Amino acid sequence: MDDVTAEPALPDVATLSFEQARDELVRVVGELEQGAPTLEQSLALWERGEALAARCDEWLRGAKRRLEAAQDRPHGATAEDEA
Repeated sequence: MDDVTAEPALPDVATLSFEQARDELVRVVGELEQGAPTLEQSLALWERGEALAARCDEWLRGAKRRLEAAQDRPHGATAEDEA
């Protein structure tokens, strides 16, 4: 019988909040800086990091759009007022 430790399944990046994606990205970068045991593991970490960075960017762009929309509304108006 193999003594292989199964890694826990990682959550789908698309379901992560900004904070979750950011925290996991920090962890992934740390692992990459330490050096993964194999090239395949390094590539998997790199790909996960790219997906996490894209998710963070998606959240930040959405937040920026919301702020810009709020700034464009008259003082005291809400998004529901415009509907």
